[in-house]
Amino acid sequence: MDNAKDKSLHLVIGASSKIAIAFINKLTEQNPDDLVVSFSQNTLNFDSENIHHFTTNYTDESISDSVSIFQTAYLSEFVKIKTITFFNGQLHSDLHGPEKSIRQFDPAYAQSLFNSNVITPMLWLKHLVKLLKRSDKCVVTALSARVGSIEDNGLGGWYSYRSSKSALNMMMKSFAIELKRQSPQSTVLLFHPGTTDTPLSKPFQKNVPVGKLFEPEFVAKCLFNQIVESNSNDLINYLDWQGQSIQW
Repeated sequence: MDNAKDKSLHLVIGASSKIAIAFINKLTEQNPDDLVVSFSQNTLNFDSENIHHFTTNYTDESISDSVSIFQTAYLSEFVKIKTITFFNGQLHSDLHGPEKSIRQFDPAYAQSLFNSNVITPMLWLKHLVKLLKRSDKCVVTALSARVGSIEDNGLGGWYSYRSSKSALNMMMKSFAIELKRQSPQSTVLLFHPGTTDTPLSKPFQKNVPVGKLFEPEFVAKCLFNQIVESNSNDLINYLDWQGQSIQW
């Protein structure tokens, strides 16, 4: 690609979510000369020549093909991947929501959540990690959740969602260790956005305290700031939208 010298590039996976779109807008607002390459299962159009979107299915073969196309089109010795951010995830479906009791446990629902919340981001990282060089300073971020904390679980319930986010945390911890060996100045961030006004939280918003239902733009700003403030010496951080550490 032309004029690529000293370009920073940001990868956004699951770009069709409300938080992801707000985050992309924040990225381009703060870094107008940076490149943003986004992926989702939906077709998206952005009003910026520096945002390039790919529509892809989240299967192993499709992810590999998408990464290869992206690598050929956008990467060079002058283009550095600065951030990789995952926004994909699932909490409920048309048929199932978080379990209040073990009697509501459904294997198909649990497997669906694990596929979306755990398997998909790890498949992407499987194919993306080869692109990160030893000299890179990349922040790899996934949206986790406070309910994924084993120590913080004082209420029980939500078996499948809690467990999928706990599994994501463990997967990302292992990935962070491997990443540090390959790219010592890179780091991993697990981010809890709080309850955000999106389709994911709609069924549960009536129980949210006043002032605790956040707009996507607010969450995107918090996430952007935490990525900017990430310390390359850190292995991994598990933080909420305020930047407060969450117990593992």
